[in-house]
Amino acid sequence: MKKMFCREIVSLAFTALLVLQAPAQQKALKIGDVIPEEIWTTPLPMVNSPNKTNILAKDRDKLILLDFWATWCAACLKNFPKMDALEKQFEGKVKIVPVTKENHAVLEKFFASKNGQRFKNMASVMGDPLLSKIFPHYSIPYIVWIKDGKVLNTTDASQVTVENVRHVLQGEETNVETVLQIGRDRPFMLAAQFDLEKGTSLMNYALFSKGKINAIAPGSGFHQKEGIVYGRQWTNIALMNIYRGIAYEIYQQNGDRFSEKRIVNLVKDPSKIDFTILHEDDPVADRLYSFEFIVPFKNAKSLYPLMFRTLSDFSDYSATLEKQRQKCLVLKRTGPSDRLKSKGGAQITDFAKTPARMQNASLDFLIVALNVNRKVTPLPVVDETGYTGKVDIDLGTFSDLPSLKKSLQKYGLDLIEEERELMMLVVRDQ
Repeated sequence: MKKMFCREIVSLAFTALLVLQAPAQQKALKIGDVIPEEIWTTPLPMVNSPNKTNILAKDRDKLILLDFWATWCAACLKNFPKMDALEKQFEGKVKIVPVTKENHAVLEKFFASKNGQRFKNMASVMGDPLLSKIFPHYSIPYIVWIKDGKVLNTTDASQVTVENVRHVLQGEETNVETVLQIGRDRPFMLAAQFDLEKGTSLMNYALFSKGKINAIAPGSGFHQKEGIVYGRQWTNIALMNIYRGIAYEIYQQNGDRFSEKRIVNLVKDPSKIDFTILHEDDPVADRLYSFEFIVPFKNAKSLYPLMFRTLSDFSDYSATLEKQRQKCLVLKRTGPSDRLKSKGGAQITDFAKTPARMQNASLDFLIVALNVNRKVTPLPVVDETGYTGKVDIDLGTFSDLPSLKKSLQKYGLDLIEEERELMMLVVRDQ
C-alpha cells in the first residue's frame, strides 16, 4: 500500500513537471512575427538522436528550416537528401529540422522497413506537440524559414535551393514565392471578409485556373450538407482527371457506369491535358488545372452538368457526351441462374490475386474490374445478364480473354463481342 502511494505521488509530480514545461497556448505565427522565447526553449521529443529532446534555441543564430514531413509522403522522402546536402554545404550557418506528427511506434516501424532504412540516421522531431500548431499547414513537405528570431517565409520544398539559401544568408532579395496554405473547407480563393457579411449567403461560386497553385495540394474536395454534394473542387491536377471525375458522376446520375474505355481523346497533343503526376515538383506546373464550383443546395442535381459545360466554355478544349456505336463485350447468361446464386458469407471481390474470385457480391464488381483491365480486353464491357442477386464465382487463373471465357462457362456466363450504342466522353481541341 505504501509503495502504491509513493508511486502515485511520483506520478503526480511528473505530470506537474510536464505541465510546467509545456508552453502556453500559442496562436499561429505569420511571416514577420517574432518567435516567442518559450518556443525556443520548449523541449521537442526526438527520434534518431542521441538526445531524447532538443530545443531550437541551440541554433537560433542560424537560418533554421523546419521541414514538416510524414512517412507516407513520397515527396518528403525524396526531398531529404537535398536538405541534408544543403546543411552540409552551409555548415554552421543552416540548420534543417525535420518535424513529423507521427509517434515513435509508427516511426520505428518505418525506419526498420527497407524504404525507411535509408533515413534511419536522420534526427527528427516526432509526435510534434507544438510546431504544427503555430505553423498550420494542409500538405507536406512544408518548409518554414526562420532567421534572426523571426518567421522569414513559408514555402514548398522546391524553393529550397542553394541559390535561395545563399541570398537569404547574405541578406539579399530572392525570388522565393511565399506559400500560405489553405484548406478545402471553404471556397479556397474567397476572401475571409465574406464570412463577416451578415445576412449574405453564397449562391454560386466558380474558379477555374491553369498553372500550379502553391497554396493547396493536388487533390479533390466536396461541399456537402445532409449527405448531398452541392459543390466540388479539384486542385493542381491534369484537366483530363477533372473531366473523368465529372463524367463519373454524370454517368452515375443517368444509371450508367463510366470507365477509361468510355473516353475518346481527340486532342492534338493529349499530354497537355492527360498525364500522371509523380511529385509536386514535376515539370508539368503549366499543365496543372484547378476547378471549383458551387451551386445553391436546392440545385445540387445540376452541379456536375454545369461544371461539365463550364469547362468547355472557358478552356482550350471542348468535351461532349455522345452516343456512339462501339464494339464491346457483352456479358450474357447461357445457363440457369442457380449456377450463380451465392451461398452467403462475407463479401469478397478479389481480382488482384489468383485464383480471382467473388463471393456474395454483385456482378457489377466483375464489370468494373474488366473495364479497368485493358490486358484482358481493350473493349468496353457491358452487363446484359439481367441478374441482380448476389453471386459466388471462382474465376481461377486467367491472363487473357479466352481463359476468362472458359472460367465463366461453368457459371452459365459468356462474353460475346457485339456492337452497342454507348455514351462516350469525347474531348477535342477548341
